[in-house]
Amino acid sequence: MAEINTLVVRKPCFGLPTGCPECLSAYIYLKFAQIPFDLDFHLNNPHSDQIPYFEFGDCVAYNNEKEGIIECLKKDVGVADLDSGFSTVPEWISTKAILTTWLADALAYELWLGGEGSSAYTIYYSDLPWPLGKILYWKKAHWVKLKHGITIENAEVKKEEIYERANSAYDALSTYLGEQNYLLENRPSSLDAIFLAHGLAVLQTLPESSVLRIKFSEHANLVRYVQQCKTELLEAAPSPSSVPQFHTGSSSSASRSQSGSKPKNKAKREKTQEEKTFKRKGKYFVVAQLVAVVVFLTLMTTFDDGELELDDGGLDYDE
Repeated sequence: MAEINTLVVRKPCFGLPTGCPECLSAYIYLKFAQIPFDLDFHLNNPHSDQIPYFEFGDCVAYNNEKEGIIECLKKDVGVADLDSGFSTVPEWISTKAILTTWLADALAYELWLGGEGSSAYTIYYSDLPWPLGKILYWKKAHWVKLKHGITIENAEVKKEEIYERANSAYDALSTYLGEQNYLLENRPSSLDAIFLAHGLAVLQTLPESSVLRIKFSEHANLVRYVQQCKTELLEAAPSPSSVPQFHTGSSSSASRSQSGSKPKNKAKREKTQEEKTFKRKGKYFVVAQLVAVVVFLTLMTTFDDGELELDDGGLDYDE
């Protein structure tokens, strides 16, 4: 019997198979590579930097290993290297830099600091008990501010810098794409997977009033590019031969909560039981949550942001 591959991601939301941009880029890359896989959702530790991870045979490739999940898929898992022949091309290098710096920063800013962070909370923490989810969200939002050196005094200036760089990135990518179906040489690469995940997150997880969403929507060919991906990769009904059934065996890593493919009855019962067990144990989180609140607030009040030596590399990419 053939082994079943499983991509474990954060939960589906906003009409996407997973609301997490990193998870979505891995999902799209596997689709481009035409690798059959099941999709499972990890709800218990949504803040873990190991997610997404890919289970293949008795091995697991985690997102926090090496250069991220896509590089692990290419080098460790043996998934087709869609970047073959691209890695030394100047356009590929500059495009990757734009995607992983300016656009990654802009999306992080919008998710965690724009629109009061409602999108980020829905994607990452809404399945956790309310106090715990809110605390984890506040900690992450505070971390994003520290990373970019955002303070009360310079918040507006930093915001404008982030949006200006994002708009410049969109202009460049719009030029690269033109009327092609893919960014470079009219064939898919990891850059397409990363950017399509970004575009889908911008258009579907951010509110219509989002500055980033408005700037993205001004580039008609980028919108067409993302909508085409959504139609061909996300909305197309999977065939039984291309997507295996849900694997009910025990995972070699963290536990699963749901299955992305149509589960067998047994899998469905196990999922329901796990969810019931999680709810029953909710009362045991109360004390831990209260302690976490006290610790977090204590750290926040004693933490002097001015003493941090922040690396401006998070926003300054003009080297």
